[in-house]
Amino acid sequence: MNILILGGGGREHALAWAVMQNPKCDKLIVAPGNAGIATIAECATLDIEDGEKVVDFCNVMSIDFVIIGPEAPLAAGVADALETAGILAFGPSRAAARLEASKSFTKEICDAAKAPTAAYARFTEAAPAKDYIRAQGAPIVVKADGLAAGKGVIVAMDEDSALAAIDDMFGGEFGAAGAEVVIEEFMTGEEGSLFVLSDGETLLPVGTAQDHKRVGDGDTGPNTGGMGAYSPAPVLTDAVVEKAMDEIVAPTMRVMAERGTPYKGVLYAGLMVEDGQPRLVEYNVRFGDPECQVLMMRLGAQALDLMIACAEGKLADRQVNWAEDHAMTVVMAAKGYPGDYEKGSVIKGLDAIEESSKQMVFHAGTREKDGQVVASGGRVLNVTARGDSLAEARDRAYGMIDKIDWPEGFNRSDIGWRAL
Repeated sequence: MNILILGGGGREHALAWAVMQNPKCDKLIVAPGNAGIATIAECATLDIEDGEKVVDFCNVMSIDFVIIGPEAPLAAGVADALETAGILAFGPSRAAARLEASKSFTKEICDAAKAPTAAYARFTEAAPAKDYIRAQGAPIVVKADGLAAGKGVIVAMDEDSALAAIDDMFGGEFGAAGAEVVIEEFMTGEEGSLFVLSDGETLLPVGTAQDHKRVGDGDTGPNTGGMGAYSPAPVLTDAVVEKAMDEIVAPTMRVMAERGTPYKGVLYAGLMVEDGQPRLVEYNVRFGDPECQVLMMRLGAQALDLMIACAEGKLADRQVNWAEDHAMTVVMAAKGYPGDYEKGSVIKGLDAIEESSKQMVFHAGTREKDGQVVASGGRVLNVTARGDSLAEARDRAYGMIDKIDWPEGFNRSDIGWRAL
């Protein structure tokens, strides 16, 4: 098969790495890709949010299967354009992608599905939103309704922070994403991520992970897109996963199908677990980043077979074969992230790392310049390893970090602390 992956981050490098291990893959193109992806696949320049251009590219390059990595092309309807053109694609329709593209839509679906989640209210104006916050008190969670690249969620531990978040969102901090806000009760417990494939009828759980959202050690500082992750997540026991599937995921999928927008692709359910009871924090309509990196490390070549089966509506014939292993990824970010940071610093030492099925450096925000790898984003590298135990995976990942010479970067030193 000739395969196209849309996206250019760490998630897409991990997907490309897994796909390349499968003999079904004859040719792999990634658009736009990055410096790391370019070492294993062909990279192409393409407007990945323009369905027509993606379809044209697929026809010219004889693409058999498209894997849509990020949320923006899904929200823009690229999967719909590919389906209309008769090109097999992995990812939900624009209508189904609203589960991530609109927080208020997700709440509406949860209400209809009777799925346990946080109590909430939605607002299109600042004054009533602030009145609601004052009435509810803190801690409280303020979310921009639309897509904000993983940054539109403020967990406010005091009232002033919550009121400031309202000013930011209605003041244009998150662009159109903040034109409507959803304010939720603060949920206590431990968070984990459950990944489920859906072909519109069959549901297949494909793993669990736990990520670290805050920038600093000990889960301190502002929220980020994710500073590291590990899989499996101990908090998501078999019993909790079964409960989450029965009470949250399956009812959501049923309501989506009843509304004429069946969900096809991977569904990421962020869950808050307390006393063995899961509640939904949020849905994402794609593999999480950096959770995808640890999942792909553990799934390997079978990931492609599962994604094809999902796209073809043949998940009922499939199962996931897990090794009894663990994986961890540590994000190396540019100093200053998630605030202002410099681009263009040179990263050295990557060639000293022996990459294998047990350890990989997935590139997130890099490009090649004059034969050198330079940083081009906030989250830059995902140093990923697996082992027979989480401690072994951690030691291997941090051992790789020790070989990377990049003074302009930083990373957390405590990824996996909850489990370890």
